[in-house]
Amino acid sequence: MALGPTATTTAPVRPTGDARVGAALILVSAAGFGAMAIFARLAYDGGGEVVAVVWLRFVLAAVVLHVVLRVRGLALPRGRTLLALAALGGLGYVGQSMSYFSALTFAPAGVVALLLYLYPVFVTVLATATGRDRWTRGRVVALALATAGTALTIGPVAVAWEPRVAVGMGLAVLAALIYSGYIVLSERPTSRAGALPSTTVVVTAAAVVLTVPALATGSALPQTTGGWVAVLAIALVSTVVAIIAFFAGLARLGPSSAATLSTFEPVVTVALAAIVLAEAFTPVQLVGGALILAAVVLLVRAHPTTTP
Repeated sequence: MALGPTATTTAPVRPTGDARVGAALILVSAAGFGAMAIFARLAYDGGGEVVAVVWLRFVLAAVVLHVVLRVRGLALPRGRTLLALAALGGLGYVGQSMSYFSALTFAPAGVVALLLYLYPVFVTVLATATGRDRWTRGRVVALALATAGTALTIGPVAVAWEPRVAVGMGLAVLAALIYSGYIVLSERPTSRAGALPSTTVVVTAAAVVLTVPALATGSALPQTTGGWVAVLAIALVSTVVAIIAFFAGLARLGPSSAATLSTFEPVVTVALAAIVLAEAFTPVQLVGGALILAAVVLLVRAHPTTTP
């Protein structure tokens, strides 16, 4: 049974809303996700361990989202939409995270990050193959610019061709594929339920699924005030704000453009690493950031603007 319309049966889903607003929302989302690596480093420096930090991220975010949902008088989705969103959170989001963090134990972080950011290519292919989007010259050029910019921003890395590195690279590609499917499949249920209820269900499902490994491993919680502040930033900025903004932008732009604009994330990560962690920011990375920004401008200018 098909999950969505195909090119032979139904016209591609048209994005709604103003493209500029959609682009701004995706960039806000990318900034939140891009900052997460910095917050995570600070949380680890404060004594937190990986599984505990990831679990706290979703638990704290879920609590905040349910409160906001109640204050705004919004209801959670029901039926198939609820089940779809729960699966996206409990399987898609958790699966992507586990694949990505496992890959980091086998392969260099730069290699893993570079392979993860192949996902805009996968999203565009999946979205066009299922009739959710269509190829345009501007979109192809923007995708090429964003991919090249991502590679330059992350920077050159040396790869030792060993079996464990190959395993890590495979896990990184798996993370990119899972995230691609998550983006494409999330468009319809989130458009039906709305950004805030959708985010609440996705995050809650991820928190529930991650509770078992968090308790089973006895992963350490942060031991310092700075560590807890970093965890709160991960939950609020890099989860609540970032995911809501992504879903809202996705509804306006469609999956291909949303995924391409999300490649702004490594620009934010590298910039914050240079400012907060005093890591080097090379001229090559500056060129990469410029290419990604060029892709952003091109997508906004080329994207069709429609009204709801």
